[in-house]
Order: sequence, then C-alpha cells, then structure tokens
Amino acid sequence: MTTTPTTATTATGRTSGTALPLAAGVLTGILALYIALVALGNITDFGTNQQFVRHVLAMDTTFKDDDLMWRAVTSTALQDTAYVLIIVWETVAALVLVAGTWFWARRDHDRARRLSTYGLLMLVLLFGAGFIAVGGEWFAMWQSKTWNGLDAATRVFLLSGVALIVNQLPGAVRRDAS
Repeated sequence: MTTTPTTATTATGRTSGTALPLAAGVLTGILALYIALVALGNITDFGTNQQFVRHVLAMDTTFKDDDLMWRAVTSTALQDTAYVLIIVWETVAALVLVAGTWFWARRDHDRARRLSTYGLLMLVLLFGAGFIAVGGEWFAMWQSKTWNGLDAATRVFLLSGVALIVNQLPGAVRRDAS
C-alpha cells in the first residue's frame, strides 16, 4: 500500500486523507465569510461604498489628465448601476462559496471543489479584473489618495488565488481506491 503526503494509514489499514481537503475547506470558508460580510455591509450600509464607486468612476480625485479623463463615468445612474452589479456579484459569490464550504464539510470533495472553484474565480474576476485592472488602471484609481482600494483588492485577489491553487491540488479531492 502506498500513501500520499495527504493520506495517513490508520491502525486498521484504512486511509484518511484530510490535510488538503481540510485546507481547501478552511480557505474557502474564510473567503465565503469575508465576501458575505462585504456584501452584507454593502447592502446594509449602501451609501459608504456607493461613494467610493462614484468617485472612482468619476475619476474626480485623480490627476485629471486630459488624456485619461474621457474615461470618466459621471452619470450617477450608471455609477449606481455598477455598484448594484458589484453587490449582486459579491452576494452570488458568497452563496457559491458557502455551498462549497458546506460540501467540503460534508466530504463531498468533487462538488466542493467545483463550487469552490466557481466562487473563487468569481472573486478573482471581481478583485483582479474589476478592481485592480478596471478600477486601478482604466479609471486610474491608483492616482487617488482618497479613493484608492488597490491594496485591499490585491489582498483579496492574492488570498483567493492561494485558495484556488489549494483547491486545485491533486490531493484536495480524495479518490478512494476500491
């Protein structure tokens, strides 16, 4: 009988591989909790981050370079639509990650990995493509001393990436040999 680094042989000869699935489940759970709290905060305290989104899209605290300012979105209706879409995306990601965490806890590793992957990719897209690329570069958020969320977005992007990698490691889904 051979064992993998994530599999331990018990006195009865049975194998129990818990390290990687446990790590994947914990990381998924942490991010599920985080994004659920973010979504809840954005719903219950709508105005705070609404102002953040409005200022980033309006580019009103950037260097106001004429070569970039044509990108600014100054319509409050469009700004608020973008913000509501962000909240919806966060809420769906939270629900998917909660489901992924649930399946990790139930040791249904195939479903857990699939759902966790979807939810984590949603976070990578939101924080990487949405906040870092579009907000940071297209709307020049990096130029703002007041409305700059790049550090926070980078932290969540990196943590989501680490969780995604752990979820994709071969030992994260245990295959029982019969």
